[in-house]
Amino acid sequence: MNTDSAGAVQTGTFEVNGRSYSLPSRPVVTICIDGCADEYLTTSIAHGCMPTVAGMAATGYRGLVRGALPSFTNVNNAAIATGLPPSETGISGNFFLDPESGEEVMMNSADYLRTGTVFAAAARAGRKVAVVTAKEKLRDILSKDLQGIAFSAEKANEAQLDSHGIEDVEKLVGAATPEIYSAAASLFVLQAGVALLEHGLADFLYLSLTDYMQHKFAPHEPESLEFHRGMDREISRLVEAGAIVAATADHGMNAKNRADGTPNVIYLESLLAAEFGEQVCVICPITDPYVVHHGALGSLVMVHLPDSISTTDVATWIHQLDGVTEVHDRRSAADKLQLPADRIGDLTVLSARDVVLGRRPADHDLALLQGGLRSHGGRYEEMVPLLLSHPLNQEYRHKAQADPRNFDLLDFACNGTSS
Repeated sequence: MNTDSAGAVQTGTFEVNGRSYSLPSRPVVTICIDGCADEYLTTSIAHGCMPTVAGMAATGYRGLVRGALPSFTNVNNAAIATGLPPSETGISGNFFLDPESGEEVMMNSADYLRTGTVFAAAARAGRKVAVVTAKEKLRDILSKDLQGIAFSAEKANEAQLDSHGIEDVEKLVGAATPEIYSAAASLFVLQAGVALLEHGLADFLYLSLTDYMQHKFAPHEPESLEFHRGMDREISRLVEAGAIVAATADHGMNAKNRADGTPNVIYLESLLAAEFGEQVCVICPITDPYVVHHGALGSLVMVHLPDSISTTDVATWIHQLDGVTEVHDRRSAADKLQLPADRIGDLTVLSARDVVLGRRPADHDLALLQGGLRSHGGRYEEMVPLLLSHPLNQEYRHKAQADPRNFDLLDFACNGTSS
């Protein structure tokens, strides 16, 4: 290891999860723009709202990468943090049926993560690492074994030196802890990243935003354009601070409504109970504490069956439902979707672009959605942007033309730029 004379940034290489990472002499800032379908960037650039991102696309790199399925937050953030698919991380959703306890639980704890993170390894290699999330639910998973800074915008005012590696976050950022259901929650994360850089508190950062705005607004709506204008402003500050900035998304976002504007829902557990009996259980892996975002309705669910019911019979029956696009048994889901076999259902079901899957009507409060449903989880939210502030070297230009994944983000940021 050595240090860069200009910025005293630790350089060298480290290995984690079968990959080698070369530490640049510049700060590295990686961003997960939660819910950012590429249409958001295209529309905002076309409206002149994202000149910095437009510049990154022109002089650095902009392309598409394939995310992990299910296309949910915890799944993809864990994959990005480790550089591995869900089959290796063990994170199969925001919510699952724990086979050990038999209970339906949130998958928010680092105890569920089966691998180390790039962040912890970078800290051990001498970098000053900071992980800032919008949602508190991600902080524990992403900060596993991290000797560094980790806090959320949602609970920024609760950060303590002994537990979060930092205190007085509001004073550092110059803003109050934001309401999680707001554009401010994501902008606070970016502002925190700028402050950490400018104060020399971090030189290897991961900034994970929230998708509240994408759940609420389509790319062309004024509120969305204004949000992206604010995001571009903070990204500009990160670039101006001399960082290599790389960004992707955990998933895209699509409208899931009928022609009359009401949510287009298949209540799968209700249908299965009527056909096969009440012992059938449907788990919605999108379920998390942020019910205003999506009402726990997404485009992928897990079906758990008692031994007395034929998996093949149920799969065949589900496949004939209008709006269902894929049905995988446990082995197929593990092989084709790269999911951990012991943390998924007997069947994994995916729906069409404009359809979501649920349990029973009583399990989903649609009144909270306020103006239709925009959600994610399936194939149609799998492709997401990849942005880099610096041009790719020849090796990574070739990789970008193959089948890059969103969980290659840190690999591209550390190893792929010409800087």
